[in-house]
Amino acid sequence: MDAIRTDRRSDLLDCLNQSDRELLESRLQDVHLASGDLIFEVGSAVDYCYFPIGSSLCAFFVEMEEGMAVETILVGREGALGGVVSSGHLPAYSRASVVHGGLFRRISQRELAALKQSSPGINSLFCRYADCVMAQVFQSIACNAVHTIEQRAAKWLTATVDRIGRPEVMMTQEQLASIMGIGRSYASRVLQRFKRDGLLRTRRGGLEVLDAHALGERACSCNQQVQGHFDKVLGGLYP
Repeated sequence: MDAIRTDRRSDLLDCLNQSDRELLESRLQDVHLASGDLIFEVGSAVDYCYFPIGSSLCAFFVEMEEGMAVETILVGREGALGGVVSSGHLPAYSRASVVHGGLFRRISQRELAALKQSSPGINSLFCRYADCVMAQVFQSIACNAVHTIEQRAAKWLTATVDRIGRPEVMMTQEQLASIMGIGRSYASRVLQRFKRDGLLRTRRGGLEVLDAHALGERACSCNQQVQGHFDKVLGGLYP
């Protein structure tokens, strides 16, 4: 299992006032998940809503006919997975899995739906967060259509380091290629270019970012676009 930081922060939960947060937290369960663990699969019932805590990080993947799964958005301590706007045991459209393991807190959909009905503050928070999720999805679609593989790889690695709070990313070249929906050879060439320029180094089972600022300069501005929307809707929540 991945190293678990002692940070127990959820920036999304921190947006609630004290009474609403205490109301929600009284129903939360702590679970520890490792990299690669599935939260839900396509078509499975979404029984719980998960809040990544601290450096925990997840991603949504859309599975294509060719057997390739393409990452759409990352979700860290700024967000939640499952039941953000829906109620009841509805089937999942995409796959959600853990990118960087650690602590998660979860609540059943039944309990969350009841809290949304009883607390305008909790309902409003989830509605505003759902709007931000849609902004991430829209930006991801545009990014995949327009930006180069190098820009997207730099964006993805920068966003990951920002969320987990450390330069080591436990991910292989094959995993990065799968997440980005590209061939392994393309991912390898981009990473070799980053290594040559002193931006990162590879090691067994992972990558280490050596110059996050310079790597960010290679990235597209998609993260900044999403961050701007988060700032307007949820007051600086995005890492």
